[in-house]
Amino acid sequence: MGRSEELALLLGEAERRVKRRLAQVLADHDCTVERWRTLALLDGGESHRMSELAEVAQLPPASLTRLIDGMVADNLVYRKADSGDRRGVLVHVAPRGSALYRRLSERIAAENGAIFGDVSGDEVAHLVESLAGFVARLR
Repeated sequence: MGRSEELALLLGEAERRVKRRLAQVLADHDCTVERWRTLALLDGGESHRMSELAEVAQLPPASLTRLIDGMVADNLVYRKADSGDRRGVLVHVAPRGSALYRRLSERIAAENGAIFGDVSGDEVAHLVESLAGFVARLR
């Protein structure tokens, strides 16, 4: 097996394991990983198009529409027409969504060991830096 194949397999396994552990933490707040990912992107205060959210949430367009519909119904986000493109819709985080995201962030930080095992803070920081650069080059 080549290094490229090994990297692809290891990244996939790490993602599945972290996602499963993260889902357990988020479930205590009736939140899915996809909702959390969406709130994480929107929490910076910027609005985003549905296509951007679909990529981050890792959902096909129809599933993302259902996700956003549920988040609108729960008053976590709201939609607004894109003034730059009449056909486009932008999604914004609502105050309730920001508050939920802050609570989830605190919970994730508190459950760091349950999510990442005994990986040190320095190792996590190094991985974040390396993976951010890797993802940027893939884009």
